[in-house]
Amino acid sequence: MAKNYQKGSITPALLIITGTFLVVIYGLLMLLSLQLDYSHRRVASEEALNIAEAGVHYYRWHLAHAPEDFTDGTGVEGPYVHVYKDPQGREIGEYSLDIIPPQEGSSIVTIRSTGISYDNADIARTITVQYGKPSFAKYAFLNNASAWYGDNITVHGDIHSNNGIRMDGTNTGRVTSYKDEYMCGSETGCSPPRRMPGVWGSGGDQSLWEFPVSLIDFDTVAFDFSDMRDSAISEGLHLPDSDHYGYHLVFNADGTVTISRVTRVNDYWGYSPPGEGLGEAGQGGCRRRDQIIDRETTIGTYNLEDTPIIFAEDDLWVEGTVNGRVTVVAAGFPVASRTQNIWINNNIVYEGSDDVLGLIAQNDIYFVRNVPEDFRINGALLAQKGRIIRHRYFWLCGSSSHNVKDSLTIFGALISKEKSYWNYGGEPPDSGFITRTIIYDGRLLYAPPPFFPTTGEYEFISWKEE
Repeated sequence: MAKNYQKGSITPALLIITGTFLVVIYGLLMLLSLQLDYSHRRVASEEALNIAEAGVHYYRWHLAHAPEDFTDGTGVEGPYVHVYKDPQGREIGEYSLDIIPPQEGSSIVTIRSTGISYDNADIARTITVQYGKPSFAKYAFLNNASAWYGDNITVHGDIHSNNGIRMDGTNTGRVTSYKDEYMCGSETGCSPPRRMPGVWGSGGDQSLWEFPVSLIDFDTVAFDFSDMRDSAISEGLHLPDSDHYGYHLVFNADGTVTISRVTRVNDYWGYSPPGEGLGEAGQGGCRRRDQIIDRETTIGTYNLEDTPIIFAEDDLWVEGTVNGRVTVVAAGFPVASRTQNIWINNNIVYEGSDDVLGLIAQNDIYFVRNVPEDFRINGALLAQKGRIIRHRYFWLCGSSSHNVKDSLTIFGALISKEKSYWNYGGEPPDSGFITRTIIYDGRLLYAPPPFFPTTGEYEFISWKEE
């Protein structure tokens, strides 16, 4: 019987197996290659992000040494490119910086940093970081002296004193004192004087009380009256000595301010406790307080867009509706011996949500006797070497009535070197306001009024990747 041989029958199967093997191997190699490339790109991307971060850290260091330089020391517009080296000194990438300086009335600087790795230069990572110098108006209340917050006061915002605090009211923010203990006297309701904790009282939220904390140094306030006057001359409005009693500023809702020269005043008898310093800050007791404008002459009306700072070398009376961003300063020269004051003789409110006002007095800021029943003030108030007060008006000081008003509402910040107060005689007061509400304006921290003092170094605000 003849044998039947099937020649070549294994060849197709072998080809199929070999082809399948090659396809699988090629696929695995492709997958491995893609995975390796992806890994390299991820590493390069992370390196680019780290290099971009290094650019931000570099410029923050630069600002710490040259806080007013936003051109990387070049004096010309960016971007500014720097080579980045690893710890061994090998050049592994570079970052490019775009610096956006603070806008007028803000301390916020924006740093845009783009980083690349030389291992894969087509991969770039860009981050935008904001830093800002905190304004001196970072507290609802900031005092260098001891303070007493009575039963009917509510403070929405942080409070700090470099001395002791008696808190009998309501606080929704932190209440901090530099002192672990202080000598409580009549100014905070202790008779006879005795040692008390840095923060004490019957109010609260007491879980927000903290003491001792770091000192807030009033002597390092980063502003200079001479610089402010120069800025007013070149960029705003400068008012020289009036040769009379000072100037009256009325803010108008249309974005203007009308300024008059005060040529005659009348007075009320008013009392204040003695304090430290020159002028009213150091002269207590019953005195004639020249606060009533009896005669004035209009100088002119000015647009706030053209006058971001108004500097008067005399006393001021201020009131009205602010539509814009402006700082008002009352200060005389020589600084060591002059004591210019600001009288607030009516409501000061904002027309819109973007408006902001700074009031800086070389000495004291006063609320006049005849303020409205519901008295409102919007703004950051700073009494540089004095206090923010309303005098006591009562019969022992020649007043015909106790002159108690219904309410005081302040939206902004209060800063004074001496103890500030406006109520007398307990609760209810015999002179002052039945209810007091203080609300901190959070915009003041990094976007204060133009030319308002800042303090400390740049602080981190925000980070985002584009």
